[in-house]
Amino acid sequence: MRLILLGPPGAGKGTQADKIAKEYNIPHISTGDIFRANIKNETELGIKAKQYIDNGELVPDSVVVAIVEDRIKQEDTKNGFLLDGFPRTENQALALDAVLKEIGIDLDAVININVDSKILVSRITGRRICKNCGATFHVEFNPPAEEGLCDLCGGELYQRSDDNEKTVQNRIEIYNKQTAPLIEYYSKQDLIKTIDGEQAIDKVFTHIIEKLG
Repeated sequence: MRLILLGPPGAGKGTQADKIAKEYNIPHISTGDIFRANIKNETELGIKAKQYIDNGELVPDSVVVAIVEDRIKQEDTKNGFLLDGFPRTENQALALDAVLKEIGIDLDAVININVDSKILVSRITGRRICKNCGATFHVEFNPPAEEGLCDLCGGELYQRSDDNEKTVQNRIEIYNKQTAPLIEYYSKQDLIKTIDGEQAIDKVFTHIIEKLG
């Protein structure tokens, strides 16, 4: 199963991505994760990306696409993959199409998790993350058993500095401007599977699996 996951910040993509990856035994390929891995391992692409990041610049599409291409050619993707955080723009989608055509594979579906912007703001500003293991909780929807402490490892929970209303609104606007047009792009290829992301986590997952058939 070769999939792309779309959805605005706070739509629950990370949670659903982990579940989907386990269900289909495919790697969850997060662009953030592969960037960090390439930079940490000082690969040629990682060094290039770090130069832009250190200068406070956006990593150009050519480098991003090359890093993703390298990742989806690795051995563990033989059953497929789930791309999360890429493509972000139509230009990146066009570049990905070219890469997949060169490799000789096709996408099976593009999952679009849809959530109202007011709910997104509430979700993100209430999010708390474990400093130790990275587990995610929410003060309202998924509170820890003991306030301020992770259920899994007992680590301290914190709120990300960018999880405030002003920054969240800005992130949503950027998503709507840059990434939301991909819904139409992939609709023309008959790949879009739109999911109501305002349901409970398990219901969202069940809906995804049903849509994927």
